[in-house]
Formats: sequence, C-alpha cells, structure tokens
Amino acid sequence: MIVGLTGSIGMGKSTVAAMLRKLGVPVFDADAEVRRLQGPGGLLVAAIEALHPGTTNAGGVDRAALGQAVFGDAAALARLERLVHPAVARRRRVFLRRHRSRPLIVLDIPLLFEKHGERGLDAVIVVSAAAWQQRRRVLARPGMTPAKYARIRRIQVADAIKRRGADFVVPTGGTIGRTRAAVRAIAACLSARARR
Repeated sequence: MIVGLTGSIGMGKSTVAAMLRKLGVPVFDADAEVRRLQGPGGLLVAAIEALHPGTTNAGGVDRAALGQAVFGDAAALARLERLVHPAVARRRRVFLRRHRSRPLIVLDIPLLFEKHGERGLDAVIVVSAAAWQQRRRVLARPGMTPAKYARIRRIQVADAIKRRGADFVVPTGGTIGRTRAAVRAIAACLSARARR
C-alpha cells in the first residue's frame, strides 16, 4: 500500500514522518531527496548553476539565493521544477522498488495536493493543527518573517481543503502523546488493509 503524507508548513509533518519510521514504515522524504540532489556534489548543482548563475557554491545550492532567483517569477520557478521534479521522481521509483515487499510505504510529499500527486496513491494522510499554532511554529524558525510566511501560505493549498482530501488526518495541536497514538492507529489500520 502506497500512502501519501502531507501537510502545510509548520503542521508537524516531519515529526509524524519520524514516528512512522520508528514504527518500521519505510518513508520516502521528497524534501530530503531535493537537499541531497542540491547539496555538495549533488546531481543537480551544475544544472541549477547553469539556470541561475551565482546560486551555488562549494556547499551546493545556496537555497536563499535560489529562492530569491525564483520567488515571484513563475517562469523561472517552472524551469527549476522541470529540472528538480523528474530527478526526485526517479529517486522515488528506486525507493519503491527497494521496498516493494513491504505492506506499507509512505511518500512524504510537502506539495502533494498542490502538484496533484495524490493520483495513484492508495490513501493520503494529512497532518494538521490550528492556524494560530501553525503561525507560531513557523514564525519561530530562524530567518522566517511574516511576509515570507504569507508568501508560502499563498502557494500552498489551504489546510481545510487538504483535510477534506485526506483519508486520515493526524492532529498535531495537542500533546505529542496524542499525535503518536493517532499515528500508531493509522499505521495499524493501513497495514491491516494492505495485508487483506
């Protein structure tokens, strides 16, 4: 069973993914793959430098410089996505082949609904918290500003819409114990379904 895991910025998706891994569920992290592809010696570094000169250095892609180069420029962002998305998709196919004998596999995809990635999945898990909690968490991050947060929110599908499109919702606004219990219950339900 292949399940998508998603949630808007600051909702706790990384925490939920870590909980799933602790339960023994293989989790493909799309963001981590992008960081590897763009990190030191990454396969996309040279191509990104060719697209946006001055956005890379010895440490790989300078994410802040790249962000400045593409934010607000739809054509530049589209060119970057045409480079990055196929590379991540190739890594995802390798991951799926490696874990094909497992009953449950989770694909952690931040922009799942934004990029219509829910097609072809057996189920979708959305991680969600109250808007005030989301805002507080995100603005506590280093380098985050209200303006940057507002820009990110504009490109993400609203949490309410994501929850409506979900098969399961993991609440992260309460205690860590309640979140962990919800994750365990969902994983057990999906694993049981996969074994039928």
